[in-house]
Amino acid sequence: MANRDFNDLLAFVAVARERSFTKAAAKLGIVQSTLSHTIKRLESQMGLRLLTRTTRSVGLTEAGERLLQSVAPRMEEIERDIAALMSLRDTPSGTIRLTLSDHALEKAVWPKLTPVLQKYPDIKVEFSLDTAFRNIVEDGFDAGVRLGESVEKDMIAVRIGPDWRLVAVAAPAYLKEHPKPKHPQDLVDHVCIKRRAAAGGHYVWEFAKNGPDLRVRVEGQLTFNDSRAMIDAAVKGFGIAYLPEDMVTQQIRSGQLVIVLDDWSPKFDGYYIYYPTSRQNSAAFKVIVDALRHHEVRTKRG
Repeated sequence: MANRDFNDLLAFVAVARERSFTKAAAKLGIVQSTLSHTIKRLESQMGLRLLTRTTRSVGLTEAGERLLQSVAPRMEEIERDIAALMSLRDTPSGTIRLTLSDHALEKAVWPKLTPVLQKYPDIKVEFSLDTAFRNIVEDGFDAGVRLGESVEKDMIAVRIGPDWRLVAVAAPAYLKEHPKPKHPQDLVDHVCIKRRAAAGGHYVWEFAKNGPDLRVRVEGQLTFNDSRAMIDAAVKGFGIAYLPEDMVTQQIRSGQLVIVLDDWSPKFDGYYIYYPTSRQNSAAFKVIVDALRHHEVRTKRG
């Protein structure tokens, strides 16, 4: 009995429950002759008669009744446990690790994920905020969020946000003391609020207008790697900052900040979530990607 085939016991329980070889065979998906042979083998190996057979019905012997009472509850428990495990394939759960910038989190990711995470409390998301280009495989991330132009070609990339642009902004108080720049090169004579680049240096400001891109290396008293700190410094008059337009909309409307070099501000390709082509996507990861997916808003004409 130590090496009893579990399938033989399953077959016995099916016949005992259905009280019919025909119905049990149909339930198990096997032919009746195979089922009959299986029961005979089980009885032979146990040395006990388990079923009584007539032309019209199937009954249980005393030994068969005791075996059913012993085995059936355990099998039901196993079936419930297996069903629970199988449901994990479709139940979104687990931890998703993302690397992204503060701007991407605030404008492209967090607003979309908030309702989704409330709906799926078993999904956990870990955000790593930085502007460096991380090796998401080696660093243990499930995915990264970067501008479309920055995503490597061997990655699957899904667009999650519209195009956006950087704008140079300054407080009215600063512009009262300094002449408003009319050309990007004028910035070399201004106090600017710099951003620390991913490689450790300073971000070089990029502009474009009816021609090739123009890059300006600015100088100033302050350097940050956080957009919110740069906004606060600009509002307080510490200089001109170069920031995503959608992060300073409120300050521009209120008059705390003024856009300069507006017609030189280029648009950037929107954000994408990217991940390796070899990744086996979990239900939780699919929920995250679907929630972030960008849907172009089309306006009706006429």
